Parts: sequence; structure tokens; C-alpha cells
Amino acid sequence: MKVTNDAIRQIRGGHPWLFDGSIVSVAGSGSGSSGGGAAGDLAVVFDNDRQFVAIGLFDPGSPIRVRILHQGKPASIDAAWFATKIRAAIERRKPVLAAGDTTGYRVIHGENDGLSGLVLDRYSDAYVLKLYTAAWLPHLATLLPIIAEELQPTSLVVRFSRDVAGQQLFGLREGTALIGDAPGAPVLFREHGLTFEADVLHGQKTGHFLDQRDNRAKVRPLAKGGRVLELFCCTGGFSVSAAAGGATSVHSVDLSSAALETTVRNMGHNSFIKNIQHCKHTTQAGDAFDVMESYRAQKRLFDIVIVDPPSFARKSADHDRALHAYRRLTRLALDLVEDGGILVQSSCSSRVTADEFFDGVHSAAASTNHRLTEMLRTTHAADHPIGFPEGAYLKTIFARVHDKPVNRHL
Repeated sequence: MKVTNDAIRQIRGGHPWLFDGSIVSVAGSGSGSSGGGAAGDLAVVFDNDRQFVAIGLFDPGSPIRVRILHQGKPASIDAAWFATKIRAAIERRKPVLAAGDTTGYRVIHGENDGLSGLVLDRYSDAYVLKLYTAAWLPHLATLLPIIAEELQPTSLVVRFSRDVAGQQLFGLREGTALIGDAPGAPVLFREHGLTFEADVLHGQKTGHFLDQRDNRAKVRPLAKGGRVLELFCCTGGFSVSAAAGGATSVHSVDLSSAALETTVRNMGHNSFIKNIQHCKHTTQAGDAFDVMESYRAQKRLFDIVIVDPPSFARKSADHDRALHAYRRLTRLALDLVEDGGILVQSSCSSRVTADEFFDGVHSAAASTNHRLTEMLRTTHAADHPIGFPEGAYLKTIFARVHDKPVNRHL
């Protein structure tokens, strides 16, 4: 396979994606990017001097035509190669497990662990293998014995991204158990000592948003004695952490009633904790923007406001609209924070850079009657390493909020 010079430069720089538009020709098929290959075929990339550049998984049904596995010197992509990658990923997660209070984390983070398009999450003894390309399907027979030997899962189910669903999946369906039996109920797991449930068959992503684990832990000590509002709460990770930290009240808001029901159950899973017993927990189903507008009109105030929305930029064309949405959220949230309180705001849009996001929060604040004092900026938890620019999607700001003094001069 021959590709453009720019694609070669990016691959040699460590980028794991080769797009269809960068392919000049495929051996045996003349010009063009489709060729006669099937999903999962190994594609070898050569430069203009016919020297090896990289090897990856071919996917004729995706604009990411090749998922790069290895670049540099030629290598055999076989069971031993996959085993080395998986063992390295497992080793990389040891710091997450060091305290012994966490059994829910990401074992393989796709491209960032050298296995582009493949995610493996653990929830206690149940695992979820999520595939973002059909190119992995022919290699499951090789991968599963390695995963079974290294991790010894009680069960492992497969999930598919929206782009993969509907393709030829070798008879597999969403939620098929590849090892053991599919769990018949949500799986309980531990996160920094707290208990949560994950619906590994039908829940968003793989059942829980694992990437915010450490930020939730940071909220816990800040919440003592405070009134907390969590917007876009999903399954209530921040809400439970705030209650465990000693919040006097926690209000959880999400558009999904089912998500709020899970939040209530997650709070219940930790009801033995005295702080949670003494915390007043309420929920509200509704659009976060509308809810915030309503609270602002009511002059409702909270000591901590947490804003963790879904991605606003799934494609490049969404970039400017996403920045506008983040700024609007900042302005709305600031009006709900008590003077001296804390704003926690996140972005999981990879197309919005960290600098753009943080600058947007500050510029939005500057246009209000509030000022921010940054406490902390965070990125990914240790089990979500960053291996290439697009892999750096999560960014969060913790900031103290103060009302600007009123200018009483005439």
C-alpha cells in the first residue's frame, strides 16, 4: 500500500490512523483506497522507495482505512505480538490498583495502548470489550485466550460502536458473551472505596464513565458541609462522591430518567456510609441548559456546581458550536455558585483543545459578574493514557468563584 508523503510523516510521528483519502494505491488493485481487502486484513504501508513504514488492520468500511499497529522496522503481528501489547497495558494499570480500593478501570485504551480501535474495561470480574472497528473481529480468536490467561475474567461481553453496528459481525450481537456468561444484572464494582453499578450490556460507553474517576475523588473532600449540584450527572459518580465527602445536600440533574434511577441506586449502594445517610439527595430530569436557566431565575445557589456534559463536537464542523456551548454553560453555572464556592467544569470533546476550553471558561467568566481563581486543571486518569493528539480528549477545571465587587461610584 502506498500513501501520501504527509501520511507517512504522520505515521512516523506516531499517529495511529490512516484515512482513506491518504491512500494512493493498494497492491493488486491499481489506484484508490478500497482494494479487495477484507476487514481485519493486515495492511503494510511502504514509502516511495518501497521501504517498510508501518503495518495495521485494514477496514474497508471505515474512513479510517488502516488502524496502525506498528511502525518503524518490520514486525510480525501474531499472538506473541498481541500478548506483549496486552501485558504492557496491564502493567501500566498497576498504579490504579495499588490502593486496593478500585475494581473498575480501563485495561486497554485503544490507540493509546497500541491497539487502535479496541477498548477493554473491567468491572470487578466482568469485562467489556468494545470494538470501534470491525477489523478486530477476525483476530478475536487470537486475543481471547491471551485475555483469559492474563486477566481470568468471569465474563467478557462484546460491545460495538455506532460505526461498527450493522456491519458483518461474524454472527456476533451486541452484548454477546465471549467468555463465560453475560451478567443478568448490573455489575457492582469499587471506585476509590465507593460502590457503583455498571450495566455492561446496555449502559452508555461500557457501563460507566471511568475516565472521571480521579476527578470524582478530588470533589469528595471539597464537598464537606456544602450544597452540590451535578449537571449531566449520568449515573451519578460525582453526586455519590460529594455525598460521601460530607455534602449536606446533592442535587443530580440529567435528561435521562433511567440515568437518574441508576444514580439513586448508586447512592443506595453506599448507604452504609454515615455522610451519605446524612446527605439530602434529590434528582431532576431535564435539559441541563433549561434547568440552569430556571435555577438562575429562581436565584438558587450551590457551594459546588459540577458541569460534565457529553461531547459537543463529534465532527470538525461542530467545533465552533461546541466552544459556544461550553462558554454558555460556564456563564449559566457561575450564576448558580455561591460567592466563594467552586465550579468544576469538564470537556470530553477531542476537537476542542485544552487551551481552547480553558480559555473559553475564563473568557466566559470575564463577561459575567463573577471572577475565577483557578485551583486545578486535570486531564485523564492513569488508566486512560494519552498516546497521540486526538487521544487527549478530557480536560477539567476546578475554580473558586467570587462575586465581583459592585462599583458604587456615580
